Amino acid sequence: MFPERFSNLPAYAFPRLRALLDHLEPGGPVTHMTIGEPKHVFPQWVTDVIVQHAEGFNKYPPNDGTPELLDAISAWIKRRYDVSIPSAQIMALNGTREGLYNAAMALCPETKNGAQPIILTPNPFYQVYAVAAASVGAEARFVPATEASGHLPDFAALGADVLDRVAIAYVCSPANPQGAVADATYWRALIALAEKHDFQIFADECYSEVYRETPPTGALQIAYEMGADPERVLIFHSLSKRSNLPGLRSGFVAGGPESIRRIRQLRAYSGAPLPLPLQRAAEKVWADEAHVEESRALYAEKFEIADAILGDVPGYMSPQAGFFLWLPVDDGEEAAVKLWTETGVRVLPGAYLSRDAEGFNPGKKFIRVALVAPKTEVQEALTKLRACIYG
Repeated sequence: MFPERFSNLPAYAFPRLRALLDHLEPGGPVTHMTIGEPKHVFPQWVTDVIVQHAEGFNKYPPNDGTPELLDAISAWIKRRYDVSIPSAQIMALNGTREGLYNAAMALCPETKNGAQPIILTPNPFYQVYAVAAASVGAEARFVPATEASGHLPDFAALGADVLDRVAIAYVCSPANPQGAVADATYWRALIALAEKHDFQIFADECYSEVYRETPPTGALQIAYEMGADPERVLIFHSLSKRSNLPGLRSGFVAGGPESIRRIRQLRAYSGAPLPLPLQRAAEKVWADEAHVEESRALYAEKFEIADAILGDVPGYMSPQAGFFLWLPVDDGEEAAVKLWTETGVRVLPGAYLSRDAEGFNPGKKFIRVALVAPKTEVQEALTKLRACIYG
């Protein structure tokens, strides 16, 4: 009486981590460095706007986003990427996880060239990609994103027989967990590949505003420069990382008119739109850059702390963007247990963010460390981590 399509899903990363660690006593004051939940202060005026519009909780919110919110997002895309996207080609999301999942539901065909469609995902990856593939009856193909490929998936290395069955390719840039950034050359090659084999690119760009020096190139920006099919690329963004507002659940998807029409149609039946007072707040947040710059400067300081403490560790990679460290260890689970029981620092085994593919799990010998805590706490925790794991 139950479906089999989700039967091979592993436990989600954080329940899995609790099963690994919660029965063990921490070896010191607890420092959480597992989840990408920003802790920097968001502007006080966000709360003021929500209170000002609290009567909106008495109304059903517009499914696609208020006209003002869509206009604010369109203006932000123009400022950030110099691409003009009309509001009709944008949909507000209740967090980008919803969009990354439902876009596959709305857009993945039942077959591709007469066969089961394939959805490509980097490995390691954000786990919603694989669940989306399972939900639409597609084959999830996990493509290594390791040092050998610049920590981004090399989809071009797949054979034509595979690429001709691809319906969707997920790419996260800046990458979670490695912090690698897809440059213009990478995007041009991938978009050309998608044009040749007729698949869509879902560009998960949630970490685009947390970078060190150079703003990461956007997928839609390059698609427009190339004159690619307007339906070829969809971008997904969020206020969670950009503005330290994960609880606001405000994101968006933007892309070609037919893709957005289909996503909006599905949302009308099955979605959960953002409450109206939160949409009013998001309108103001997308229009403001000052708080983003302040937050980015705080992350830059924490990057420098990490480099100073861990820079001489063999295999250490200083991230280009995002706020995670992807640290090499002998075994991710063993390292997480050791760190927890000896110091109280809590990190995530890399294998929980990746899958076995062709007998290889690219996350097994890594841990992911989130630099979201205050600067002094990060410094203390990384000092303990260095001594405990690397000696």
